[in-house]
Amino acid sequence: MTEEVKLAKMTAKEQLQPDLERAVTAVEEALAQAKKAGASAAECAISHSRGLSVSTRLAEVETVEFNQDGSLGITVYRRHKDGSQSKGSASTSDLSPQAIHATVEKADAIARWTEADPAAGLADRELMAFGYTDPGLFYPAPQTPEHATEVALACEQTMLNTDPRIVNSDGAHYSSHCGFRVYANSHDFVGHYMSSRQSLSCMPIAKEGDAMERDYAYTIARDPSQLLAPDAVAREAVANTVARLGARSIPTCSVPVIFHRDLAHHLFGQFAGAISGGNLYRKSTFLLDHLGKQVFPTWLNIHEDPLLPGGLASSPFDHEGVRTKARDIVNDGVVSSYLLTSYAARKLGMQSTGHAGGIHNWVIRADTKHTATGLDALCQQMGTGLLVTELMGQGVNLVTGDYSRGAAGFWVENGEIQFPVTEVTVAGNLRDMFANIVAIGDDIDPRHGVLTGSVLVEKMKVAGQ
Repeated sequence: MTEEVKLAKMTAKEQLQPDLERAVTAVEEALAQAKKAGASAAECAISHSRGLSVSTRLAEVETVEFNQDGSLGITVYRRHKDGSQSKGSASTSDLSPQAIHATVEKADAIARWTEADPAAGLADRELMAFGYTDPGLFYPAPQTPEHATEVALACEQTMLNTDPRIVNSDGAHYSSHCGFRVYANSHDFVGHYMSSRQSLSCMPIAKEGDAMERDYAYTIARDPSQLLAPDAVAREAVANTVARLGARSIPTCSVPVIFHRDLAHHLFGQFAGAISGGNLYRKSTFLLDHLGKQVFPTWLNIHEDPLLPGGLASSPFDHEGVRTKARDIVNDGVVSSYLLTSYAARKLGMQSTGHAGGIHNWVIRADTKHTATGLDALCQQMGTGLLVTELMGQGVNLVTGDYSRGAAGFWVENGEIQFPVTEVTVAGNLRDMFANIVAIGDDIDPRHGVLTGSVLVEKMKVAGQ
C-alpha cells in the first residue's frame, strides 16, 4: 500500500496524531534548551491547523485551498537579584532540533537586553492545569474537495433560485479545519488538546428597481452535525438580503434599540474589554474599580463555562497553562470577576483568572420576567424603535464608555417591522446602555463565544436625516 493510499484511509485525527507527538517533543526540547542556556524560566506553545476551504461563485467552483500552518513560540525569562525578570520571545515554523536551538538562542539574547519587570514571569505553579481533562473539542468531519464543493454549490444554487430579486452572488464558502494546541512551561506542565471547526456562508446580491443590496448568512460549529443545512443557510441569506431593499434613513430621534442576536455579543464583548486586566492596570477603562459594583440590571447574570461541550471558546487551560474553571462574571448585575492574565494580576496585586487568550464561553442569563420569547416578542415589548442588524465603524471609547457606530436595520412601530433603515448612527454611553437593558431574547446565537439572544436597550440616540 502506497503512502498516499495509507494517508487517504487515515482519519483526520489519526493524521494529526504524529504531528501532535512531534509538537510535544519540540516544546520539551525548547524548554530543555532554555534551561541549559541558564534561563530562570521559560514557556513554549505551538498551535497547528490543517484543512481546506472551497469558494464558489454563480454556482461554479472559484477556489479550492488546502491549508496547513503552525509555529513554535518560545519565551525565555532571566531573573535579576531584586526578583524582577527580563523576557525575550522568538518563534519558528521549523521544528528541527537545529531550528529550535537557534530560536531559543534568539529569545535568550533578547531577554538579556530587555528591561527588567517585576510583574514578568510565568503564571504561578499552583494555578497550572495539572491533571486536566481533554475537553472533547475534536469532531470527525469529511475534509475532501468533493464534499466541500458539494456543500458550497448546494448552498449557492439554492440561494440563486429562491427569489427572482437575487440577481448576482458574492459566492458561497465552506471550510473544514482541525488542529491542536500545545503549551508547556518550566513548571513541568505540558498540556495539549485537539479541536475542529467547520463553517459555511453565502452572500447574495438583490436588486429591485435601481436599488441593490447584499447581505449574508453563515453557520459555524465544531461538530459538523450542528451546522445548518446548506439550503437553510441560503434561505436565511436571501431573506436577509431582500429585506434590505428599499432601505432609507430616518429623522434623528431618541428611541429604544434592539441589538439583533447576530450583534448582541458585541455589547458584551465591550464589557469584556472594559474589565480586562490590561485596561485595568493601565487605567484606560470606564469600569476601573468596579469589582463588586452594580453595572447591569439585578436580573442579569453572566456565567462562564470553559468546558462547554463543543463550545467555540472552550479550553481546559489558558495560554499560560492556568486551569480554566466555571465562574460567575456578573452575578445579579454585579461585577464578580475581572479578566486577568498573570502579568495583569501582578500589576493589580491580584491572581490570574485564567483569561490569557480571551474569554471562555459566556452564557448570558436573564430571569423569566425579562426573557422575551424570540425576536418578535422583543419587538412587541419595544413597541416603537430601531432594530439594529448591522454595525459599522469602531466608534467605541473604553476609557469614557462613549459609544457611536454606524448602523442599519429596521424601523419598528407597534411591535411590527415597518421598513428597512440605513445610513444612521446609534449613540450612547456603555455605562447607561448596560444599566438600561430592558430584556433579552431567548433566540440565543450559538456561533460565538458569547451566548446571548437579542438585547433590548431602553433608549439610545439615533442620528439620521
